[in-house]
Amino acid sequence: MDEFEVNVVKTMDETDKKCPQCGGVMDFNPTTNNLKCPYCDYEEEIQLDTTQPTEAQELDFFEAEHTANKDWGVETKTVLCEACGAESVYDALETAGVCPFCGSNQVMEAHAKDTIAPGGVIPFKVNDKQAAEYFQKWIKKQFFCPKLAKESARPDSFQGIYLPYWTFDSKTATSYHGEYGIDHTKRKSNGETYTETEWYRTSGNHSEFIDDELVFAGKKQSEAILKRLEPFDTKDNKPYKPEYIAGFISERYSVGLKDAWEKAKISIKGKLRQHIEKDIRHDHNADRVRNVSLNVRYSDITYKYLLLPIWISTFKYNNQVYQFMVNGQTGKVAGKTPISIPKVILTVIAAIIIFMILTSMGD
Repeated sequence: MDEFEVNVVKTMDETDKKCPQCGGVMDFNPTTNNLKCPYCDYEEEIQLDTTQPTEAQELDFFEAEHTANKDWGVETKTVLCEACGAESVYDALETAGVCPFCGSNQVMEAHAKDTIAPGGVIPFKVNDKQAAEYFQKWIKKQFFCPKLAKESARPDSFQGIYLPYWTFDSKTATSYHGEYGIDHTKRKSNGETYTETEWYRTSGNHSEFIDDELVFAGKKQSEAILKRLEPFDTKDNKPYKPEYIAGFISERYSVGLKDAWEKAKISIKGKLRQHIEKDIRHDHNADRVRNVSLNVRYSDITYKYLLLPIWISTFKYNNQVYQFMVNGQTGKVAGKTPISIPKVILTVIAAIIIFMILTSMGD
């Protein structure tokens, strides 16, 4: 038996640790950050290696092919849902009969893949009961949601899932060209005033360090909903240990490192544009900025592969199912709700009336 096999056996024994009181398999408890027996409530502290770093380490982007860790610490299996295509990573001894994402039972074990293991994990801090409470507060604040839905909505059983994310750090050096405008108020011969903008060209350089640019590494979840769950405190992570995901499911990443970096560059460039336009306004006391073009150079690029905690559930209203998610670190909720068409119509009418009143007052 080689060193790798010894490590797998050892960590499987730790992860599937039996409760010393009743023999049940222990799960991670978000409330205490301990392993807890779901049968008799016995808890045991997760043992940390004090000689190792306290958080996930930044890894060189260009050396990933040679340095990425492939050892999940336990023997794993990848399960494919034939209904929605989601791929989940389970402990090899677990039985997976239902897809955690769409509820389908059309699941089958897929061929083993050479998958990078997570460098870190943000453990759940919010438990399922707290997630339900956050949901009730959230849905009551949804203005266009029908009143009956707010009163009757009850989440189905929650599924705790760790979703895959890449984070990127990089130094950036940007050269830019653009135009800024200065507004001048002028008066017509009839006494009416109007605004005239004088435009000037500008150029310069901007340096900025990008820290933990977050990119979702899956394809089956709604990125729009997940975006509304942000921010995550990515600094509050732990070096990956299988104990932290005991009792939960981990989705396997389907967006690779290189593709994720291309997505990160798009969002980074958008942020740089905002910062540069803000600087141009400040430096020139400008009223407007336009036609800004950027040439961005990246250096010292590093990455982390993190598992982030999400509670997923649904509720029913008028025979329709609505999915929502809860940030397992902060309790922030996002999702879809039914829409009250009469409320929408009344709101639009009220907005039109207010606009007409303000317009008439201006005349």
